[in-house]
Amino acid sequence: MRTSNRSVIMPESPIRKLAPYAEEAKKRGIKIYHLNIGQPDIQTPKAIFDAMKDFSSDVLPYGPSQGFLELRETVAQYFARYNINISPENVFITTGGSEAIIFSFMVTCDVGDEVLIPEPFYTNYNGFAEMAGVKIVPLSTTVLNGFRYPTKEEIESKITPRTKAIFVCSPNNPTGTVYTKEELEMVAGIARKHNLFILSDEVYREFVFDGKEYTSVLHLMDVDDRAIIMDSISKRFSACGARIGFIVSKNRDVVENILKFGQARLCPPTIEQYGAIAGFKTIDSFITLMRDEYEKRRNVVFEELSKIEGVYAQKPEGAFYTVTRLPVDNTEDFTKWMLTEFNIDKKTTMVAPASGFYASKDKGKDEVRIAFVLNEEELRDAIRILKEGIVAYKNR
Repeated sequence: MRTSNRSVIMPESPIRKLAPYAEEAKKRGIKIYHLNIGQPDIQTPKAIFDAMKDFSSDVLPYGPSQGFLELRETVAQYFARYNINISPENVFITTGGSEAIIFSFMVTCDVGDEVLIPEPFYTNYNGFAEMAGVKIVPLSTTVLNGFRYPTKEEIESKITPRTKAIFVCSPNNPTGTVYTKEELEMVAGIARKHNLFILSDEVYREFVFDGKEYTSVLHLMDVDDRAIIMDSISKRFSACGARIGFIVSKNRDVVENILKFGQARLCPPTIEQYGAIAGFKTIDSFITLMRDEYEKRRNVVFEELSKIEGVYAQKPEGAFYTVTRLPVDNTEDFTKWMLTEFNIDKKTTMVAPASGFYASKDKGKDEVRIAFVLNEEELRDAIRILKEGIVAYKNR
């Protein structure tokens, strides 16, 4: 029996597709420094585990499709910290940030409609768009200027009658770029002029470095009817496995229609919602330390990368990633080689080839995404091994 066309064309995750080579290396006794995936090593706050352990019921029931009212109230209070005034009715709890993105695509676009997204972008956007029947139209950016937005004229040249939304991710995964208020105001102006939604992935909101300011799309003027925020507890609470995300929109039609999608999948996880409530209520006890730790790691990664001949990277302004240009022609082949052919003292480094973070087929072949999700000592060793690996690979 033949499977469906959509299953065949569904893209593989470039982050995970090299995992079998990593597993084989581990079987050979090789220690792998995983810089390829955004899985934080920082301890999940104890209050989150305690809240989930305290759940007590004779039955684990379905919850409301839009999530518990207490969690939606807590999210609204959390946004007030950033001078963003929303009500619980503006919040919809999802099964992870992934579902938030899929629902946002589906509520704004019909099959065949288009969304403008700066590339490189979080690779799973490709898969989510494929599932929703949406076409991603890439906006070209470059490591040479820190992956800033292209000009207003360049963006507008990509707009067609099928364009329904423009995408923002700030702080950015995979580049670490934090867009300025001026850049976001340009995006908002384009959205107003062409009647587009603004889909804003703000998962890394807390992780902004060097004293820079974070700007949300909901800080901008006259966007309440078109702004949709997609968010998650995964990174700020170091709770990726909890699968709790949320959508925020002041557009009543958006929230009411997302509810229909939510009803079809019944409800988000019950026990993990209690953990999320505890996380938001205790966020002041850990979030500054977490941000400072990532900033120190960012400094280590940038310092060590700067020592490698032929490497080009801009210093990330936020999140915990950087997209770096390496002096090799094909980083997917290089990454595979590092896992199968190279180690130093039974250790090797795994990065994510960046070509999978682009929609344009010719982009990113000499770039990698590096996630600084290990402690400082391990990061230094991982980049040292990467450096030696580059030399050995080029001298094969």
